[in-house]
Amino acid sequence: MIAIEVENLTKKYKEKVVVNGINLKINQGELFALLGTNGAGKTTTIKMLSTLILPNDGKVKINGLNVIKDRQEIREILNISPQETAIAPNLSVKENLEFMAGVYQISNKEEKINELIKMFKLDEVLNQKAKILSGGWQRKVSIAISLINDPKILFLDEPTLGLDVIARKELWAVIKHLKGKITIILTTHYMEEAEKLSDRVGIMAKGNLLTVGTSNELIAKTGAENFEDAFVKIATGGEL
Repeated sequence: MIAIEVENLTKKYKEKVVVNGINLKINQGELFALLGTNGAGKTTTIKMLSTLILPNDGKVKINGLNVIKDRQEIREILNISPQETAIAPNLSVKENLEFMAGVYQISNKEEKINELIKMFKLDEVLNQKAKILSGGWQRKVSIAISLINDPKILFLDEPTLGLDVIARKELWAVIKHLKGKITIILTTHYMEEAEKLSDRVGIMAKGNLLTVGTSNELIAKTGAENFEDAFVKIATGGEL
């Protein structure tokens, strides 16, 4: 099944075209990495797919729902873990989870919170205020919160930005655990992260979606020695 279907998706700000008529299909349960240099248009694309902003032209369907007509229904089946850690600093980890469970009116609140505590191994920091946690723990809590409503589609925006190697690998393990269970759209500047976690990759530059494929397919198409070199070649206009 197709989880996200995009046709001619376009976004302009005055005369500047930020996203230029892209077409894309993302399968249900797939982890899709959307890559590009700064200013490529990927953040704007993600904002349109997650209903935060509306396109100027084109169609987007999320699980068969229209992103313009069915915005509220779509918002009930997706969630976002933003680049900026989205937790209340003066609340404890448990209070953060309880607060968001209340916001989403989760019926099985305690069961869901306990499931997330176990998944993210939050026991040792459960009663600590979020503001004193390390960056790695804060990102774990932020992603845990984004799963509180059992989203069918999850957007992860630079989930491991600024984390040390150990914290990054721990988060990779969590993300791998989620693969296949929900549809995940990942943005990252870490090529190793995209290569290890994603089922497929899309590369954007100057508002255009240049190519889509597995990391191995893109390496083969470019004749590059590794995925990072393949990305650079595609993003800078090298021949496929």
